[in-house]
Amino acid sequence: MPVQQAQSKWEGTLKQGKGVMQYGDVTGPFTFASRFEHGPGTNPEQLLGAAHSGCFSMFLSALLSEQGFVPSITTTAKVHLGEDDGPKITKIELLSSVSADGLTDDVLQVHGATAKQRCPVSRLFAGTEITLSLTLA
Repeated sequence: MPVQQAQSKWEGTLKQGKGVMQYGDVTGPFTFASRFEHGPGTNPEQLLGAAHSGCFSMFLSALLSEQGFVPSITTTAKVHLGEDDGPKITKIELLSSVSADGLTDDVLQVHGATAKQRCPVSRLFAGTEITLSLTLA
């Protein structure tokens, strides 16, 4: 398996400084306001949410494809940043909608639970509460 990488650069103090994250072809500016308030730009939690939603969707697609389904999956990850002796990711909510000809809700729920537990990003967050709301579209 390949080793993936991303990088960031931060300049200045925590509250007045600014940074840039780069991963693949994407560059995203971030600041104190974009992370802890509602300022413009991105933040590490959004990057983690994108990674988790993509990882879950791909893992679920693999499981459903093995059963002969050709799914369309849309997943949102809501990453909650809270406090526990400093900032900590306290919860991730995965909200996913799936459609595929012939797919039943029972089959979807079984494979969705497996994908939530076994996708690599979920495993990375083993100490964090991860919830899943899965709907058949």
